[in-house]
Amino acid sequence: MPHGPTASTTVENGLAPTPHGGLWYQLTSPAQPTADTRPAPLPIVLLHGGPGSPSDYLAPLDALSADRPVLRYDQIGCGRSDAAGDNTAWTVDAHVDHLDRLTRHLGFDRFHLYGHSWGGMLALAFHEAHPHRAASLTLASPLVDTKRWVADAAILIAKLPTAHQAAIAAGPEHAGYAAAEAEFYRRHFCNIEPWPTPIQESDAGQNALAYNTMWGPNEFTQTGNLRDEDRSGVVRDLTVPNLWLTGADDEARPETIRAFAALNSNSSVHVFPGGTHSVHLEQPGPYLAELRAFLRNN
Repeated sequence: MPHGPTASTTVENGLAPTPHGGLWYQLTSPAQPTADTRPAPLPIVLLHGGPGSPSDYLAPLDALSADRPVLRYDQIGCGRSDAAGDNTAWTVDAHVDHLDRLTRHLGFDRFHLYGHSWGGMLALAFHEAHPHRAASLTLASPLVDTKRWVADAAILIAKLPTAHQAAIAAGPEHAGYAAAEAEFYRRHFCNIEPWPTPIQESDAGQNALAYNTMWGPNEFTQTGNLRDEDRSGVVRDLTVPNLWLTGADDEARPETIRAFAALNSNSSVHVFPGGTHSVHLEQPGPYLAELRAFLRNN
């Protein structure tokens, strides 16, 4: 799947300073003709999930740079960003501060925010702290309320074969756990086998300590500092357009996504048939078309 710079774009890579170290970023921008006097479209900032999985798996969204600047970065401690000196880097507030510093470092006053999975919660938290900076929010298969996420996972686990259900309940020490986890991921995380290169690249740069600190030891055990997070109140108060994207088979269940979106009158929802948590890789054409249309209208 091709992604990255083209002949019609320019690419800038760098490190932006934060109290916890440098954030690696890549800014891909359209090469505009010098005679073009139209106002430049607002940039879009991509927030990856994990926590602790770097932005490589979102690299195909760099294709949005045909229309506007696209800023993609690795959150502190993972991928090409600096290692964090201590666990204070892995809190919601710290990530909000890092995003604020990064965008100001690049001179971005106002921009569109796209958050995938945990990145959706980060987008909501950033907007709550800085309500006048995001022109729109795209919440892609987002984590909004951890307890609701856990309840949804339980619904999906209950649809697995009985042996897989028992293995997940028993935990990682169970002989069948790996197979059960793989089947859950095949159904609800990514239905392409083997996983696409962008996911494999993210896996290679993942920070397990960041994941464990914020989420827990595995997908089905929430012991980290996100365990009691609920940003649904932020959704109610959104005053900017917000687009909700998910796959029909996503672990961010469409029923839940529709319920959250219904809290806000500025929302719109698109569910991709046959898609999972990685629907942007499974159905890149329709996904980019939906996202482009939303951004152009807002």
